[in-house]
Amino acid sequence: MASLASMSLRRLCATALVLAAAALPTLLVAPAGAEDLRSQLEAKESKLDEVQQRKGVLTSTIAENKAQIERLTGEVAAIRNREAATRSRLAAKQEELDQAVSRLQAAEGELAEIRARLSRALVVLRERLVAMYESGNPDLLSVLVSSGDIEDLSAHLEYLDRLHGADEAVVDRVGDLRDEVRQLVASRRESKNRIESARDEIAAEERELSESRLALASRQQALVAARAGREAALATISSHEEELDGDVTAIQGEIAAQLAATGAAPLPAGPIQEGSGGLIWPVNGPIASGFGGRDIGAGYEYHPGIDIAVPEGTPIRAAAAGTVALQESEAESGGYGNYTCIDHGGGLSTCYAHQSAFSVSLGDSVSQGEVIGYTGCTGYCLGPHLHFEVRIYGEVTDPMGYL
Repeated sequence: MASLASMSLRRLCATALVLAAAALPTLLVAPAGAEDLRSQLEAKESKLDEVQQRKGVLTSTIAENKAQIERLTGEVAAIRNREAATRSRLAAKQEELDQAVSRLQAAEGELAEIRARLSRALVVLRERLVAMYESGNPDLLSVLVSSGDIEDLSAHLEYLDRLHGADEAVVDRVGDLRDEVRQLVASRRESKNRIESARDEIAAEERELSESRLALASRQQALVAARAGREAALATISSHEEELDGDVTAIQGEIAAQLAATGAAPLPAGPIQEGSGGLIWPVNGPIASGFGGRDIGAGYEYHPGIDIAVPEGTPIRAAAAGTVALQESEAESGGYGNYTCIDHGGGLSTCYAHQSAFSVSLGDSVSQGEVIGYTGCTGYCLGPHLHFEVRIYGEVTDPMGYL
């Protein structure tokens, strides 16, 4: 932004140079190449404007790319974190599945053992039934008849009860074990199916996250490559801008040299140009820059006076009678260069900047129209002109209200 401001100020001063060169024919014979230099300066300034516009567009685009790259970097990092969490959940589900499979295998082993025991029990039961069939199943009457006394009868009945109870217990135990194993196997299978389904869903999510991360990383790389290309273009344009800036400065120097060369003999002060506000014009020439805010490319700058474009060495007249209240050299005033202020009384004063030389001294009384110095380009200036200010009790005001 500072560069744009500097360039705009240079263009203002370049305008002053061109206007000063254009004013030469009315005062003296213009140098042979003045017209060509003006054309070259205008062409270079136009190219410089175009280059700066392209530079501004590239700078904005690079800033946008940087913001997008930073956003994508954040998204990729977030997806990587989600991938890590997903892998942890997938590992946990896999561990649950492995445990369920182990429990199922243990249940199947237990089932095989119980089935073997059941098979052996059925063989024993079958043999018992065959034996009972072959020997005949003694009924209660047979037991009563065959019993010798009450004690013998009681023993026979107790034996029959035990035999039937053992048979029923074996059958019930086998049935219970078989039902328990069936439930255990069904539960383990259901758990296994549920865990497998969750594991497959998590694995699918992980694949989707991985694909998203790869897509984002690809876009990020493309943006990085695009930004690199634009930065290379910006570097080329900046180099071109510096080259054009150097050309503009060189042309301005040539114009200034031509104007300086024409000042070998003292320039005439010219006729006095009276203003409508009580002051006379300190020099006769066009206004290169007015009072107040002015566009400098990066915003507005406050200009406390007016710039009047005239060749270097043009005599400067006092705008009104008064006393020289302030006179500073370029080393003292800085940007104003050689600087004179005249107090006209009643709070009114006028100031004259960028002089090449003084013709009055501090404390001198001057009359209106008297030559107080000569125009130049001292201080912050890129071309000869007069910076003229009007102050009321020290505060600057628009000089056009007094000229």
